[in-house]
Amino acid sequence: MLGLRGKLRIETERLVLRLPAHGDFRQWSELRRQSEGFLTPWEPTWSDDHLTRRAFSNRVAWAQRCSKADTALPLFLVRRDDDSLLGAITLDNIRRGPAQAGTLGYWVGAPFLRQGYMREAIAAVVHHAFKVMDLSRIEAACLPENTASRGVLERAGFKYEGVAQSYLQINGRWRNHVLYANLRHDRRGRTDAGL
Repeated sequence: MLGLRGKLRIETERLVLRLPAHGDFRQWSELRRQSEGFLTPWEPTWSDDHLTRRAFSNRVAWAQRCSKADTALPLFLVRRDDDSLLGAITLDNIRRGPAQAGTLGYWVGAPFLRQGYMREAIAAVVHHAFKVMDLSRIEAACLPENTASRGVLERAGFKYEGVAQSYLQINGRWRNHVLYANLRHDRRGRTDAGL
């Protein structure tokens, strides 16, 4: 799972999950621009400089800082066959001590929808979080009408836990979210995610 010089690299059958790098800017900005119509209903409102090189450089610096500090694990999904950037997955709000938990967020570019890439990435991050990072609980939230996101979480072993009122501002409005969690020692039913 760890590559040369200690750089994090998680490999799956079709993907490499790794920290973003400055050289990813062009692929990232093109994929985000191409997927804007698909992504904006599900995400916080993009800032005016969202797709700029400067904003991306800040994102790369943040990723390096928080991964070293063990507060987040922001990873890009890169297809092994051709090094195409497909999306991103972040294990954020990592809490240590008695909680040993984190919050999962993700996006995939419109050209790569419904091909199983995100399920593969979620399974790999869950496994890494439980086996390498020693977390006990991974939480995720999505809009109630986002059936694709709900489905991928459920297929990855996450279980529905309830609704959070006005959980996040999405596309400029405070929105309720459905909450899911995956537990390392899940007593609510068996799951093969993270094994």
